[in-house]
Amino acid sequence: MTIQLGDVAPDFTASSTAGEIRFHEWLGDDWAILFSHPKDFTPVCTTELGAVARLKPEFDRRGVKVLGLSVDGVADHEGWSRDIEATQGVALNFPLVADPDRAVATAYGMLHPNADTTATVRSVFVIDGQKKVRLTLTYPASTGRNFDEILRAVDSLQLTSRHSVATPANWQHGDDVIILASLSDDQAKAKFPDGWRAERPYLRYVPDPSATAEDAA
Repeated sequence: MTIQLGDVAPDFTASSTAGEIRFHEWLGDDWAILFSHPKDFTPVCTTELGAVARLKPEFDRRGVKVLGLSVDGVADHEGWSRDIEATQGVALNFPLVADPDRAVATAYGMLHPNADTTATVRSVFVIDGQKKVRLTLTYPASTGRNFDEILRAVDSLQLTSRHSVATPANWQHGDDVIILASLSDDQAKAKFPDGWRAERPYLRYVPDPSATAEDAA
């Protein structure tokens, strides 16, 4: 099964380090990051889980829940959690799902077709409050995921969900954004009465609406 952007994220019930997770119920109206690991006690994934634990306050601030997944059982997860705290200097502060029968990995298309069938692809799914998949990323085993980039992508996804804008290359929160090409100038004037900077008729920049709202507050 291949998960496409805009699909409803498959529901599942599974054990985790925080007890049983009924995914859609656990998600509620919040956004979520679901990210997978091929197995416990692997070096790159150990650093990744530590990185996410350190960033969890940033995800919380954006209303984004974090959920890890590995094919090993809860007992192994708990042992791995102790290693993560000892080596990364931060305790695991979000659930780590056990998927020994690969049911979740199969539902999300995480099983690598050209690798050992016990190994899940190291995937990331960003899921919105309507339980729709908004972004997917897949990394090889040797390359650690950049969770600062995933956080940046969440900022873009949440911003562009609320306003008629897109974010340019290398955008960071607070940078100028682009008015959607689908909006005519007349439609854009209604949404952006202060005007915009046009480098081409189709390339119209305005200040980040979320940053403007923060300044007003």
